[in-house]
Amino acid sequence: MSEVRFYHLERQSLEQVLPALLGKALENGHRILVKTPDDHMAERLNDYLWTYNPNSFLPHGSKKDGHAELQPIWLTSDDENPNSADVLILTGGATSENIGTYGLCCELFNGLDETAVSQARARWKAYQDQGHDITYWQQGNKGWEQKAG
Repeated sequence: MSEVRFYHLERQSLEQVLPALLGKALENGHRILVKTPDDHMAERLNDYLWTYNPNSFLPHGSKKDGHAELQPIWLTSDDENPNSADVLILTGGATSENIGTYGLCCELFNGLDETAVSQARARWKAYQDQGHDITYWQQGNKGWEQKAG
């Protein structure tokens, strides 16, 4: 079974949180797949990661760039794993039928959107029923704090 972490975004947006999570995963030697609900969001995040910080670089790509197998970070709306990622990051309510094929799955959801919170609760229950190791993380004054799991 996979480790699944729910990240409850209340203090920062996805765009503010994602680069730090990706950087940490890369530092730890992981390959990452970022799944979005649609192609537009995948390309928007792809473009954002090129420009979010002029002093930083996160090697990544999307369908627009091609060569998925060479990309340590791949952004897509498809339920695929063309870069042989071991970490899956689900954004914007995106889901995957392949959670169990990753060592780690991170669910990032907008805590200010009641629909997103409700959907995250339903996915928590489904993952629990599938036997995954689940933890819940919330943004605190000093960064991420584990609140459950």
